[in-house]
Amino acid sequence: MAHLSIVIPVYKAEDCLHELCHRLTLSLEQVTSDFECLLIEDCGGDNSWSMIENFAKDDPRFKGIQFSRNFGQHYGITAGLDHCTGDWVVVMDCDLQDAPEEIPRLYAKAQQGFDVVLAQRINRKDKTEKKLSSVMFYCLFNYLTGMSYDPKVGNFRIMSAKVVENCRHMRESLRFLPGMMDWMGFPAAKIEVEHGARFAGESTYTFRKLLSLATDTIIAYSDKPLRISIKLGFSIAALSFIFGIALFVYAMLYDTPIMGWSSLIISLYFLGGIIIANLGIIGIYLGKTFDETKKRPLYIVNHKTFTNEH
Repeated sequence: MAHLSIVIPVYKAEDCLHELCHRLTLSLEQVTSDFECLLIEDCGGDNSWSMIENFAKDDPRFKGIQFSRNFGQHYGITAGLDHCTGDWVVVMDCDLQDAPEEIPRLYAKAQQGFDVVLAQRINRKDKTEKKLSSVMFYCLFNYLTGMSYDPKVGNFRIMSAKVVENCRHMRESLRFLPGMMDWMGFPAAKIEVEHGARFAGESTYTFRKLLSLATDTIIAYSDKPLRISIKLGFSIAALSFIFGIALFVYAMLYDTPIMGWSSLIISLYFLGGIIIANLGIIGIYLGKTFDETKKRPLYIVNHKTFTNEH
């Protein structure tokens, strides 16, 4: 058991791990010497795992978990939460944009009676395109889920053991930590933190990955796309009915034949596209439901540097 646990998913981070662990040790010693750092290596294909093993040998407070294959960031966080033992648990990224020096401030705020304290990033050092994609993601997420999630808040936060224990019961395969924390509704506070520049390398979150994350997250937390497709279908049907009545009245009043082969074909193609799109939306939901029914493990551990189980 530890008083403070740090959960960090690791992916292609060999250039910043030494600096990360050094700064973590200095920062955590200001709070307590009774801490553990869980580094979950997500099979990035570099030397990160061998470095984690060396850290664990030098300091048992650093613990490593390696997946059998690449599962993704939020599954890495899940593995860390499953194995951590702390009274308080900090989740952060490995690229040092989440500064370890902010952990004592998060901890101090939590002692004021909050189960969750979120790090609200100011002066983000990300590239413009990443900032824009992040804003677009959260605007779409908030609209489709009905939540009001702050785009300045990422994974960096501290949580009580009570929150972590309840999070462990949520075993759905579509993982998104901020949405899960918001859904649980525990008292939360925010503090402003400086957002650091990447210590080394480039972000592995491409636009394609962000789009995939957005799709999975929206499907996991909202059925609004299905509701929108229903409204769209009824709206098109109503407009078509009104247009048909108007054409019929026009033909009766002016005794003219109803023309419009081109408009008819265009309408058919338009309606066909809408129908196919709606079927695709339904298919995605069905596919994700099918994945959930398999009840496969969320991740598979290949190696660990420790033997104790939570």
